[in-house]
This record gives sequence, structure tokens and C-alpha cells, in this order.
Amino acid sequence: MGRKTLELLTESMFYVLMSLLKEDRCGTEMADWVQTRTRGRVRLGPGTLYTILAKFQEEALIRETAVAGRRRTYALTEEGRRRYLEEVARLRACLDDAEEEMP
Repeated sequence: MGRKTLELLTESMFYVLMSLLKEDRCGTEMADWVQTRTRGRVRLGPGTLYTILAKFQEEALIRETAVAGRRRTYALTEEGRRRYLEEVARLRACLDDAEEEMP
């Protein structure tokens, strides 16, 4: 059986969705927010970021809200918020399993 599209989010994908929870952002703002939020652990290069944004638009997880020259601003859709919350629940279950196995 094939894996469902975006069944599991990469760490970069997860943080891109997180960056849009409270406000609309352009790509540069997202990359800066992710780098600050993760204290530099996750860095989004342009190739990675814009590949993620294109996939998220294709899957209707985000939508473009404004275009000013080359600057495009994006918002999280309801589907994107639902998918983000599903991933949070999955990660919490993983952490619960890890806690139970700790010596």
C-alpha cells in the first residue's frame, strides 16, 4: 500500500505550518521565524522552503493571500491547521511511547 501524500511531515514542513498558526507570512519571514524558534537548529534554504510551499499549496494546506512584486504572503487554511494538529498528536504519542520505555 502506498503512503498517503504528506502523511508524515518533515521537521521543516512542521515548522513551516507552525510559523503560520498566528499570522500570515512571506517566505523570508517564515524562514527567519523558524530559525529563531528553533534557535538555529532548523534552517530553511530557499530551495527547501519554496518546494514545501508549492507542495502545501497543491495540498490546500496554505493559500496565497498577497503578492507584492516577488514577495508572496501565505496563510494557513483550515485543512493546514487540521494537518498540523494531527502531526502534533502523532509526535505526542511518539514521546509518550519513549517515556514508557525509559529505564
